[in-house]
Amino acid sequence: MSAVIDYYFTAVSPYVYLGHQAMVALVKKHGASIHYKPVLLPGLWEVSGSVPLAQRSPTRQRYRLLELQRAAFRRDLPINLKPKFFPADPALADHVVIALLQRQADPTGFMGRVFAGVWANDENVADADTLARYLDAEGQDAADVLNAAQGEAVKAERMQNTADAVAVDAIGVPAYVLNGEVFWGQDRIEDLALALETGRAPFTAG
Repeated sequence: MSAVIDYYFTAVSPYVYLGHQAMVALVKKHGASIHYKPVLLPGLWEVSGSVPLAQRSPTRQRYRLLELQRAAFRRDLPINLKPKFFPADPALADHVVIALLQRQADPTGFMGRVFAGVWANDENVADADTLARYLDAEGQDAADVLNAAQGEAVKAERMQNTADAVAVDAIGVPAYVLNGEVFWGQDRIEDLALALETGRAPFTAG
């Protein structure tokens, strides 16, 4: 059986953007499959003890900018450290991903457009017209998908994803879960690759 990876994310995280292409490439290389699971990030932070960016110390805020530049350099990706539309509400974009999944459509390309929209292209991913343009580019019926994204079932699934992430001890996003073992952060993709390559048993916290 091929490996299955639960991929917890939200639309406006820079670390999700920085890891997305590498994650997709890793999955293709190993013939694995992804369960895409958008989450409400504050729901994870409430449990893990993390706080929103504005509440972090100036020292941590400055260091974050260094980390983003290092990761972008390593992944050979453009990054705007101060995007025009950040923070933006990720809810609609996250809900669109769920709506696509409910239609058995692959959301990978749409997600890549959303992440780059924030961190490379200065676009507002909280804007329905912007998301419609991304959906059109991916060959989707934008009006239909956006309408479905407003549904209660979609919103409920995002909340369930959040509960699932908390249950597996996902501290933040992106978080990748393989056989119950959580890999938190785009800088853990290499560890995930090693787990896939070796087929080792999952590590546990006891």
